[in-house]
Amino acid sequence: MEYLIIVIVLVVLALIVGGTTLVRTRRRPGRAAAPPHVPQAPPPTAPPPAGQEVDTAAPPPAPGTLVAGPPAAEVAEAPQPLAGRMTRLRGRLARSQTGFGAVLLGLLSRDGLDEQGWEEIEDTLVGADLGAAPAAQIVGELRTQVRVGGARGGTEVRALLRQDLIEQVGADLDRSLRVARHGDRPAVVLMVGVNGTGKTSTCGKLARALIGEGHTVLLGAADTFRAAAADQLETWGQRVGARVVRSYREGADPASVAFDAVKQGIDERADTVIVDTAGRLHTKTGLMDELGKIKRVIERQATVDEVLLVLDATTGQNGLRQARVFAEAVDITGIVLTKLDGTAKGGIVVAVQRELGVPVKLAGLGEGLDDLAPFEPATFVDAILG
Repeated sequence: MEYLIIVIVLVVLALIVGGTTLVRTRRRPGRAAAPPHVPQAPPPTAPPPAGQEVDTAAPPPAPGTLVAGPPAAEVAEAPQPLAGRMTRLRGRLARSQTGFGAVLLGLLSRDGLDEQGWEEIEDTLVGADLGAAPAAQIVGELRTQVRVGGARGGTEVRALLRQDLIEQVGADLDRSLRVARHGDRPAVVLMVGVNGTGKTSTCGKLARALIGEGHTVLLGAADTFRAAAADQLETWGQRVGARVVRSYREGADPASVAFDAVKQGIDERADTVIVDTAGRLHTKTGLMDELGKIKRVIERQATVDEVLLVLDATTGQNGLRQARVFAEAVDITGIVLTKLDGTAKGGIVVAVQRELGVPVKLAGLGEGLDDLAPFEPATFVDAILG
């Protein structure tokens, strides 16, 4: 009997333990087990283009956004005044002097110039890109003055030649720059010319000179077809202390950028807006049509006060051909001759003025920040004659 009781107790205990285990392991119907938590990674971002730095402080502008760069840091070195710059830089014209000034004086100082001597003088002038007509005119006048006046000796001949050259260069031409604010609008300067002439550098150097004279200047990067052209102008803006309006969209409409630059200049009450333009386009639209469009679009809100054609003085007759084409597209008001310090053909000054009927207003005489000078005929002639 006792054995029977023990067996019953053991069976009951086994049933209790087994039931408890079954309850713990059994899942309730209609309730699914929760999956383990897996952290979700943030969506991937597109990598930046090769060579482009990412600003982690602020996102870059959206493609096509027109922006004006922040005010540039204060320029450490103050720019030299425009007035008198060409006198200070006259030594840069030494190559022009070697080219034809010294040669002419040597020929004219001979005793008893014959026909062959006069032809050599005329050939020297033509070779210096003075042009056939101006060269013939100068030689004719010199021959008359020497014959009638009886000029003798290097000093007298030099004085005659100096006066004739100054007349050919055009001492009476208006070479002033219209860069001052008028009414409620800034002065607008449109810089045109083929690539490689120093157009963008001229924009930066002119901005620096104007800022040094107390002007507030805004730069417009309307050369949207040349790789890194806007970046180059922006670098100049930072160097000289001028804000730059540009587009971050490749191949943006140049006229649209120019329009926004002038609008920004009006809103900021800037004194001068300088617009850099393309020298070559990679589209079906012709360059000259595009320049005309830029000028028309700007004139919807402001006048274009200066259209400056930038020419490389070392290109000679090629520069004259460029000048003709640009003059047909836009009304050129003045010429900027760059690299005038690196050519033995200073006569291009006379030739291009005759070709376009407008004056050389600025001369580039080096690569420095202050190597852009207002053109002065007498200083130029004195420099090339030594």
